[in-house]
Amino acid sequence: MKILVPIKRVADPDNANKVRVPSDGSKIDTANLKPKPNPFDEYAVETALRLTENGAQAKVRAGEVVVVTLGPKECESELTQMLATGADRCIRVDAQDDQLDGFIVAQALKSLAEKEKPDFVIMGKQAVDGDTNQVGQFLAEMLGWPMATSVATIVEEGGALVVGREVDGGVIHLKLRAPAVVTVDLRVVAPTSVYSSMTSRGFKYNEGVRFASLPAITKAKKKPREVMKLEDVVSDNSLRVEYVRFEPPVIRKAGVKVADVCELVDKLKNEARAI
Repeated sequence: MKILVPIKRVADPDNANKVRVPSDGSKIDTANLKPKPNPFDEYAVETALRLTENGAQAKVRAGEVVVVTLGPKECESELTQMLATGADRCIRVDAQDDQLDGFIVAQALKSLAEKEKPDFVIMGKQAVDGDTNQVGQFLAEMLGWPMATSVATIVEEGGALVVGREVDGGVIHLKLRAPAVVTVDLRVVAPTSVYSSMTSRGFKYNEGVRFASLPAITKAKKKPREVMKLEDVVSDNSLRVEYVRFEPPVIRKAGVKVADVCELVDKLKNEARAI
């Protein structure tokens, strides 16, 4: 099985309180935040690794995992991290963030999917900086492939994937035959969420994503890498989305204690206007 996994370099979402918005609202200042792989994309890489291995012999890859990103040279460190966890090779499409929107990213991934011919494209359901949740859907439409979004469980059956999507009121199970696009949610990295046909159903993974050791990072630097130009994979690079202004969230007032229910109802009605 061959799996293509797109990843994105984002500002550390765990320290989002350090984000600053200049007075002119022209941009978001993330200079105080350390860059890291988008968490949902890390889940996608972990999913791809589980689907191309016997969990009991995780160092033996029984398929190919290709990681791709669109970004500047600084993104190489995130690619190295993914290679160190077990991915086989990587592709970087050289571009700056201000050259990209979801539609352009999907166009680039379409070109790469047609070139690489993976069985599946597995990606995070969204990037934590933009939270648009649209690239996977754009890509599936452009390729004409079936897709499943916000997937929490995956079991391989005869080369097809039986996926569980959490929906209102329960879980819906779908069977996807290759080629297809899958976007994953955070529960996909639970110990029993993903099984390849080679992994015993009694096997349990560690919770979350696997981390790269220092020796693995050293070895990862020798794995195959390819750099492409944006114009090589995108025919129309005109932006369709423009951010015109950013504003910080309104600072919430401190809460107050009320003496009784009557005062609470009065405040809800006359101040919060919730009644």
